[in-house]
Amino acid sequence: MFGRSRSWVGGGHGKSSRNIHSLDHLKYLYHVLTKNTTVTEQNRNLLVETIRSITEILIWGDQNDSSVFDFFLEKNMFVFFLNILRQKSGRYVCVQLLQTLNILFENISHETSLYYLLSNNYVNSIIVHKFDFSDEEIMAYYISFLKTLSLKLNNHTVHFFYNEHTNDFALYTEAIKFFNHPESMVRIAVRTITLNVYKVDNQAMLHYIRDKTAVPYFSNLVWFIGSHVIELDTCVQTDEEHRNRGKLSDLVAEHLDHLHYLNDILIINCEFLNDVLSDHLLNRLFLPLYVSSLESPDKGGERPKISLPVSLYLLSQVFLIIHHAPLVNSLAEVILNGELSEVYAKTEQDVQRNSAKPSIRCFIKPTESLERSLEMNKHKGKRRVQKRPNYKNVGEEEDEEKGAAEDAQEDAEKAKGTEGGSRGAKTSGENEGESPAAPLCAARPGCRWLGALCYSAP
Repeated sequence: MFGRSRSWVGGGHGKSSRNIHSLDHLKYLYHVLTKNTTVTEQNRNLLVETIRSITEILIWGDQNDSSVFDFFLEKNMFVFFLNILRQKSGRYVCVQLLQTLNILFENISHETSLYYLLSNNYVNSIIVHKFDFSDEEIMAYYISFLKTLSLKLNNHTVHFFYNEHTNDFALYTEAIKFFNHPESMVRIAVRTITLNVYKVDNQAMLHYIRDKTAVPYFSNLVWFIGSHVIELDTCVQTDEEHRNRGKLSDLVAEHLDHLHYLNDILIINCEFLNDVLSDHLLNRLFLPLYVSSLESPDKGGERPKISLPVSLYLLSQVFLIIHHAPLVNSLAEVILNGELSEVYAKTEQDVQRNSAKPSIRCFIKPTESLERSLEMNKHKGKRRVQKRPNYKNVGEEEDEEKGAAEDAQEDAEKAKGTEGGSRGAKTSGENEGESPAAPLCAARPGCRWLGALCYSAP
């Protein structure tokens, strides 16, 4: 599925007559693009080979000649890639373009070159482009492209992908939509992308993930893992003659992969993400499905259950694989000392705050799909952010009612401060605890600048 074409650098254009690794050849290719802005059946092969050749020159220029990137940026050549993609010119062009972009970003090593490519937001436009994901090859190259980009994430490059003012992080949100894709290689790529994102120590970005995506993603992920467990249990109970050992082995391996992925998230040690994930694992999976299955079959009513041997095996794997002490200790305490009929009493206040609602110990399907939840959260509070983008920090812990009350109170204080300032009273800056205002300028009434800083001063 993830294979590449044997020859991604095609025959080229006049290789025998010009040096293909040169600024002059890039200028020639730019001329070709300007003469072929519309994709047709006649020129699509020419355009694909042109883009491939441009990519080859950029990779060469990254190591040998910075003027190549200067010209690429000056002529805004990335926009040609995007325009070709938006013309819906067929799967052949889409596949070749995604493949070429993937190779380009894989081979760029200098950060300055990477900044050139990521500027102007064209990469994010490609990420959110509506590809035909029913095509297996397009899906493969698309998710591989996202994974390659995620490997370039750090405290400097994350700002090209996460927009703090618009609360948008397409690289992450578009990737996690495929967490339950039927193709295992796609699911593995999604896990890699998320781990690469979580490892970036950017607080604004991590707060966005917690506030806008953590609950929808983790709740859907937990439901997906639990459904997989039920499928595994069904396979065990119906395969009395052990004819489906291959399928059972695959199901067990997949579940262990899930546990290792969960542990990888937890050991990154991002506290507020761990709180949300631990809460969902305990109260939406481990306790209501694994542990409750240890009870007598007469108890629990119609709640989903798995067989006792499967439950014991899965719990043993949880304790072997997951190393996050608070989660493991809480699970062990309930198994050894707790009453399974009691609602789990959380000691972490952050869990309730970040999960929006107190968790109910129940293995239940989320009311909204992940994609729908992400779309709703994206628009939630959007008007507030646009109106006053710098008033509240991303991830601030007050709820909406408290925030609205504080807004009204601050507006009233500012109004009083402005009125008082016109009468020579305290300024709004003093009302907010700032230093006292500087004396007014004698040269111009109302001027706050002093001496030579004031253009009205003598």
